[in-house]
Amino acid sequence: MKNLVCFASRTIYETMEQITLNGKGVVFVVDDHEKFLATITDGDIRRAILSKISLGAKIESLVKKNSKEFQLLLSRFPAEIAKKLQRPSASANIGTPVEELLNMVSERINIIPLLKDHKVVDYFQHKALFYAPIASPCLRGNELKYVVECLETNWISSQGRFIPIFEKMISDYCGLKFGVAVSNGTVALHLALMTLNIAEGDEVIVPDLTFGATINAVLQARATPVIVDVEPDSWCIDPLLIEKAITKKTKAIIPVHIYGQMANMKKISEIAKKNNLFIIEDCAESIGAAFENKMSGGFSDIACYSFFANKVITTGEGGMCLTNSKELDERMKVLRDHGMSKTKRYWHDHVGMNYRLTNIQAAIGVAQVEQIDSFAMRRNQIRSLYEEKLSHNPLFTPQMKIKDRKSITWLVTFLMDKRIDIDKMISLACEINIDLRPFFYPLSEMEPFKKFKFETCPVTNDLSSRGLCFPTSMVFSDEEYCRIIRSLDEISHKCIKFL
Repeated sequence: MKNLVCFASRTIYETMEQITLNGKGVVFVVDDHEKFLATITDGDIRRAILSKISLGAKIESLVKKNSKEFQLLLSRFPAEIAKKLQRPSASANIGTPVEELLNMVSERINIIPLLKDHKVVDYFQHKALFYAPIASPCLRGNELKYVVECLETNWISSQGRFIPIFEKMISDYCGLKFGVAVSNGTVALHLALMTLNIAEGDEVIVPDLTFGATINAVLQARATPVIVDVEPDSWCIDPLLIEKAITKKTKAIIPVHIYGQMANMKKISEIAKKNNLFIIEDCAESIGAAFENKMSGGFSDIACYSFFANKVITTGEGGMCLTNSKELDERMKVLRDHGMSKTKRYWHDHVGMNYRLTNIQAAIGVAQVEQIDSFAMRRNQIRSLYEEKLSHNPLFTPQMKIKDRKSITWLVTFLMDKRIDIDKMISLACEINIDLRPFFYPLSEMEPFKKFKFETCPVTNDLSSRGLCFPTSMVFSDEEYCRIIRSLDEISHKCIKFL
């Protein structure tokens, strides 16, 4: 605000310098008592210079409509332009709803001072093409350079130098020994199940609150999923219910580290060891998270990751399986490549799949891993900004921070008050170009999966009915996020329903 507010006693030249400093193309002119007089644009300054008004003239001469300088300015332009110059400056009181501010926006006005007791305390800026998607990839590193290398060398398919580099970078980052890059996160789960020989007649315990890929992979392996509820604090699978759901047919547990939060892997590991069960960690949303200082993925026989475009790092589509077992690593690499022998070309020792990642995708992945620490830091800053700016509003409850668990910010997530109409909130946000997403629906409520429910899942039902994901893109500045947050704060009060 410092360089946006300009005293009327300043010269035109000084005002021009101030506009250059603030980068907004305008200043808000105030009198000696700091009361708002008018908005002056860089265009107004240019017109004044063209009218041969002295750069040493006070800026108030362009504000006071009866001044000699202002009349001179009017006389130099056609009547149509002169009429526009005489229009009063737009302003609004602090707290004016976003919808009203948007109605004030025009081709001429895109920044509006917000006043309290006639003094400028904030501003609203409209960008015609402003749109806040739920997520968008950040490709500002070596992505283009590495992809061009693939094109220039003709290594564009599933062989090339970037694939093993990417596998090693991810396995090193996550603290595991081996990495197997695959075409997406869903096939990573399926490959893990196939590698562990989980098949028809076997049961696999999964959480109710997760994306459908988790249960789809189990069904594609012809195993039987068993859906259990989640914990109310972590939103991850409840270990007590895992124990309750175990039968003689249970072969594996797939804990999902939901929305960047780690499941209770200490208890889950104890349960798995006691019952001789495999653990396949679904780390699609949790790369970089940790439980008791051990990284996400480090508690399982095989850990599965997704690099879809909305994830912390991306290859467009893509995924990876990580393991500490050399035997599992070698088996996954065979099954990933049609089940073909590594020593006898075109000889198939196993029934496999083509789950390979391309060298181009791996090239993008390498460039992304080079930036992963800065990505994680910025995402956490965005989350903190939301939490700080919405802390006064009891309708918003942020994702819980749990002792001994380091969550990462995949998407900024909040639980809304039970009185909030979630659909209305999403709709009103959409009207002002802000993309909100509801939490995942309970698996147990969807027709293809209902029969696999172990018992009722009240926690998932509650979370799913109240959860919202907010824009979490690194392309926006703090200022733009503050604008998004102000808008969400305002519209939340319009979405209260009577229970």
